[in-house]
Amino acid sequence: MFDFMPLLLTGFANILNPQTLALAAAACLGGLIIGALPGLTATMGLALLTTMTLHMEAFDAILILICTYVLAIYGGSRSAILLNIPGTPSSAATALDGYVLARQGRAGEAMGLATIGSVLGTLVGIFLLAIITPPLGEFALSFGAYEFFWLALAGVMLSGSLSGSDPIKGWIAGILGLLVAMTGQEPAYGYPRFTFGFPELTGGIQLLPAMVGAFGFAEVLYVLRSKANASISDASDRIVPRLVQVIALRWTILRSGILGTFVGLLPGVGEDIGAWGSYALAKRMSKTPEEFGRGSVEGLTAAETGNNAAVPGALIPVLTLGIPGSGVAAVLMAALIIHGAQPGPLMMTTDPQMIYNIIAMLFVATLGILIFGLSLTRLMIMVLKVKDTWLMPVVAVLCLVGPYAIQSSYFDIWVVVAFGVIGFGLRLMNYPMAPLVLGIVLGTILDSNLRRALTLADGNFSSFFTRPISAVLCAIVVTMILAQIGPVRRAAGRGWQAVHGGQS
Repeated sequence: MFDFMPLLLTGFANILNPQTLALAAAACLGGLIIGALPGLTATMGLALLTTMTLHMEAFDAILILICTYVLAIYGGSRSAILLNIPGTPSSAATALDGYVLARQGRAGEAMGLATIGSVLGTLVGIFLLAIITPPLGEFALSFGAYEFFWLALAGVMLSGSLSGSDPIKGWIAGILGLLVAMTGQEPAYGYPRFTFGFPELTGGIQLLPAMVGAFGFAEVLYVLRSKANASISDASDRIVPRLVQVIALRWTILRSGILGTFVGLLPGVGEDIGAWGSYALAKRMSKTPEEFGRGSVEGLTAAETGNNAAVPGALIPVLTLGIPGSGVAAVLMAALIIHGAQPGPLMMTTDPQMIYNIIAMLFVATLGILIFGLSLTRLMIMVLKVKDTWLMPVVAVLCLVGPYAIQSSYFDIWVVVAFGVIGFGLRLMNYPMAPLVLGIVLGTILDSNLRRALTLADGNFSSFFTRPISAVLCAIVVTMILAQIGPVRRAAGRGWQAVHGGQS
């Protein structure tokens, strides 16, 4: 039953030497900084580090990349909580409640809970990666274009539950995000869509500038419009969460960890959907759903647990199928190949030690989250002591420089400004920003898989409803839509009470 233990112990033994641990610590700190700075994504960080580690030993190079990957996903929560600017797309859900808690003088508590949630979520993902990699990989392989279409549509429907008391506004924002994702050349025939004669739009609108604009630049405009907030002088609240508080959140952490891992497992979905899915599930299961978006520690913990659990989950199809579970995992898979590993179905038989080396590396990265996450929190909270009138110009510059640095494109600066203005206007009308970004994330997945499915079926829509997994996902989407419609929900409640009352 425990045949894997010698391989796992060997993986840890390979790490436990001063030089390797120093490399891991430096990679963890670098990953945290990459994730915390808006515009510096985990994907970009791994891509740059892959070129820098070409001449290193394969084990050390892969360790650096794994630690950077894990800490960059976690690091996005720092700026999301402190500045309401997600450092990475996967931390956008964290900003919903984390920033509210920070403005309430509970930044330490928020960052401490985010750290503990990230640690436990990663551990849940590691456990599933080590124990049930083969069956999970086989299950992911059964997903085709039809299933991915419904999965993306289900994600857009989640936007209704992320918009407070008005699901219609959430759906409108989500569909607007889908339309933004459709901008550019149509993938099959290269026909331009929604370009309005601007050649710069033929390449589409990238997620990062749009996200930084909608969250970051819009926040700058909103603060400039509002009365300047005084600096927060009392930012010394408790950082390490109390054990009783963590125990109270145990089911939220477990659910989010499992869901995040399964979401990460699905190729092409990624850590951001793990966060949104976990957040929505936590809200549905919560006894106080009205607190979500208003400083809910449950929502914050669910989002951070879900996105970090998706990291080990995204590695499952990489190692067992040779299919990346996310964009960052795709870069990591390329790095594995460059350094001599061959991810895929034969890896378990030809190089099982590599799998358990990576599991050991994930444990070390999780330890890095705990150590750096808690030890640097007090330093990062100092950001809150800066007055808005001083901080916002710096934030505005970061919002513009970060996206520009990726492609050196002035057009990306205009995208940030445009989405900042659009986000500012939507915010004034009480439209949520989260569904807009969610729609942009899922738009490409929905579009490409719809076209692929129709091509495979020769234009026949029946396969969307007759394939077993596709039919189940379709039923879930329909249920989610109906559940957000007030009269339907009330009628279902009356029917349930009638049946329940009759049985009693």
